[in-house]
Amino acid sequence: MPSWPDGIYSTQLIEHLRAAGSILVDSPLDGDQIQPASLDMRLGSKAYRVRSSFLPGPDHTVARRIDELKLHEIDLRNGAVLERGCVYLVPLLESFDLPDTVGASANPKSSTGRLDIFTRVICDNARSFDSVPDGYSGPLYLEVSPRTFPVLVRTGSRLTQVRFRKGATRLSIEEHKQLHAEEPLVFDPNIEVANGVSLSIDLKGDGRNGLIGFRSKRHTAVVDVDKKNALDVRDFWDPMFRGKRADLILDPDEFYILVSRESVCVPPEFAAEMLPFDHTVGEFRVHYAGFFDPGFGYDAAGGAGSRAVLEVRSHEVPFMLDHGQTIGRLLYERMAERPGMLYGSDLGSNYQAQTLKLSKHFKEFEPQG
Repeated sequence: MPSWPDGIYSTQLIEHLRAAGSILVDSPLDGDQIQPASLDMRLGSKAYRVRSSFLPGPDHTVARRIDELKLHEIDLRNGAVLERGCVYLVPLLESFDLPDTVGASANPKSSTGRLDIFTRVICDNARSFDSVPDGYSGPLYLEVSPRTFPVLVRTGSRLTQVRFRKGATRLSIEEHKQLHAEEPLVFDPNIEVANGVSLSIDLKGDGRNGLIGFRSKRHTAVVDVDKKNALDVRDFWDPMFRGKRADLILDPDEFYILVSRESVCVPPEFAAEMLPFDHTVGEFRVHYAGFFDPGFGYDAAGGAGSRAVLEVRSHEVPFMLDHGQTIGRLLYERMAERPGMLYGSDLGSNYQAQTLKLSKHFKEFEPQG
């Protein structure tokens, strides 16, 4: 393209980047790898167990840091188990040669976050994680650290996704308010839309026989990240039900899947991102996988409002949540153009119209009345 437009890049523009040689691949892209506003990234053929996480800094490549910190090398071509509590660096099959005005940001995929797999993209000379600067040319790596379950991965497994953007994309307070007036972003008249959409926690479980969430078990079997609908929920999770007071004390040593009280919508010309940690609402993290695609919860895409599922860990100390307590904010960004396909019915998306839902690896769980 002679010039690249401002905004978050859609399916069509990501295809243009690939055709222009800005996205380079070691093997052809999978048919569903390009999403409405992001590109799934695939693990390469090897992983390096390293002593610690790191940022290379402006004077170093990632490969140099790996040489300094690696403990051993793992072949991923036939699959390998990554153990919980360990840190791995994996070269990705995709690399970039971006236009001078286009950069990218990364987040774990929804299913990755719901398995409590901590991932961050790193590029050469980086000063920060999950951020690819405008005009970057070079390889990409994924830091992978399973926190709760040991996981089986292989070459081509997709744990993270990137968004391409040009210019300032996030809406101002007034733009958030105007958009909400035109197309409701949250289906609750008591929620004020200002600097994004504030979300609160559902600890009543109405319509779910009192089910409010899941707490992960310890010492479980391995989760194959590429197999859907394969695992029994109770082998990996303890279901949690509403107590007398509709509250929950988070244990710092535990991982929880919870859900927002509100249903939200992302109109087709916009994308959204949830802040993963907001110290103003409490010492806990509420989201690993922060991307919400155009069409999430959108009526015409089969959503009619969808809840935000939350991957929750408390920091350092036990922390009590009450039903309706604010737990984070959803911030909206402007697309460069309307995507040719939307999250939901166009793609058979796993989490459209969701309420409380575990990752796609688990069979459906029906709480008993």
